[in-house]
Amino acid sequence: MVLKIFFPQCCNRAESGLLVGRWISGHDSAVVLAVIHYPFIPGQVKQYIQQMQAQSGVELTVLGSWSLPKEGQESMESFLRDLSTIFPQQRWLQVSRQMGKMGFIWHRYSLAIHPEEKVIFVHYEQRKVMLSQLHPTESGDPDPNTEPSSELKQVFQTVARSQPLFFLDRYDDGPLKSTHWQSEGREASIIVELLKQASVPLCMLISWLLALWTWISVSSVSCRIFSLYPLRFLSSKLSTCVQISYRTEHMRTLSSPKPAAGHKQFMRKGNILVSFLVDVGLGILLMSWLYRDDHIATLANMLMPAADHVAKELEELLQWLMGAPAGLKMNRALDQVLGRFFLYHIHLWISYIHLMSPFIEGILWYGGLSVCLGLTFALSLLSDMVALLTFHIYCFYVYGARLYCLKIYGLSSLWRLFRGKKWNVLRQRVDSCSYDVDQLFIGTLLFTILLFLLPTTALYYLVFTLLRLVVVLFQGILHLSVDFINSFPLFAMGLRIFRPYRLAEGVKFQVLCDEPGTALHLLMEINPLKCSTVVQTYRTPTYSCYPRDSWAALVKKLFVGELIYPWRHKSTKAD
Repeated sequence: MVLKIFFPQCCNRAESGLLVGRWISGHDSAVVLAVIHYPFIPGQVKQYIQQMQAQSGVELTVLGSWSLPKEGQESMESFLRDLSTIFPQQRWLQVSRQMGKMGFIWHRYSLAIHPEEKVIFVHYEQRKVMLSQLHPTESGDPDPNTEPSSELKQVFQTVARSQPLFFLDRYDDGPLKSTHWQSEGREASIIVELLKQASVPLCMLISWLLALWTWISVSSVSCRIFSLYPLRFLSSKLSTCVQISYRTEHMRTLSSPKPAAGHKQFMRKGNILVSFLVDVGLGILLMSWLYRDDHIATLANMLMPAADHVAKELEELLQWLMGAPAGLKMNRALDQVLGRFFLYHIHLWISYIHLMSPFIEGILWYGGLSVCLGLTFALSLLSDMVALLTFHIYCFYVYGARLYCLKIYGLSSLWRLFRGKKWNVLRQRVDSCSYDVDQLFIGTLLFTILLFLLPTTALYYLVFTLLRLVVVLFQGILHLSVDFINSFPLFAMGLRIFRPYRLAEGVKFQVLCDEPGTALHLLMEINPLKCSTVVQTYRTPTYSCYPRDSWAALVKKLFVGELIYPWRHKSTKAD
């Protein structure tokens, strides 16, 4: 049988006294949390332990004695050994310290009940273990050397929940003195207290602003005007409105007076707060650039020539399609009808753009003010502007896709007619069917007409689909950038980089002493969580930019002419 004693490094040079900690139930292990120094009164020690149990909820007890031999204290070990009758335990650890080779501190031990069993001292850094959060490993087959066992979890939880025990330091005037990681004085206590006092009015102001933001957002979203179907439909498709609702949900979470229920909720609030601050900071930088040196007027002056250039290129493309594109023989009548139809739409679009040209600079100037709400608002607004400016391309794509889809489904239906089949709508399957001569004759004529008109329609559909995919690709980059800012766990990644022990995946042990006749001494070190695991674990859920179609489903939709809607779907949540 092996007894494991988790011993804090800060207690290696503690003065003689009592070991306070907890026995791990179900395991032959003990966690030492602090050393109460001699002199003390046993009744006060019992009262102090009961008080700490009530505050922390941890079953604390006196594990044994710790002695540091000094001149004039030769009888200290026998005195501390006799305390086992006052603090009755199933096992009474009696640990003393002596200097060994290279100045290392060895521990010799004796057990009251089982003096023959082996002992392993596991030295750990108390502060890091107290602040760290142990995570399970990713691998399906747990490695016993790295997988956090129930014993380790109980050790981490015991140290983390024993924070009230660490408040007693050497500056307190109480009857008891102890050694732990904060026994030399609470870490940065004066600075922390001053910051707490100064942060009270600041936190109240931030909470008031967040509550005001939430109230304004909820009032605007829940307005009766937006409950009408057309406006509700448009607001669900515009990226800016979706981003406003998303940030409103974040503000509700941050302004909630309830404390975080657990570690995951705390990390989520931290990630949301840091993401919001970074987003607003980047937005303010962009706004300072826009309103400096009259960049908005420059952008407005560049917008009209760019729109005219795009319209001119589309006209040239249509003129090329109305001829003999790439030497292909097209249906002349259908080619002329489709070309003139799309040219008419381009002329309408150019007239609309020139009609709006006097107001473009004002729209950009007032729209640029929304950048102070964050860079994500600017990117969402840019995505909506691109969608409005390329609406004619979207119309061309819809017209071509509907016409092409109609012919594809018509040809497939007529092909089933030739094979004596038909589509059963009720059973959603293909069944056998007998046709008469008139039906076969009409079907043959329609099949021939659709088949010979298909190349002309397919060419227009192919060209406008490629144009639409270019626009969708640009909008997709904008949406992915917005989702990256919204969902990336900056707070968790900052902890992983600057405080890697805060997010632990497991532990590793380093042998410190393994000499015959002495106890085995191990040093427990924390394995930090991998960066990829941090992103997967703490990434904030976001609303997906696109429907989750596989590449095969996407190619199938493009082949049969089904429309592809790259809109945000508010009901679709992606982790």
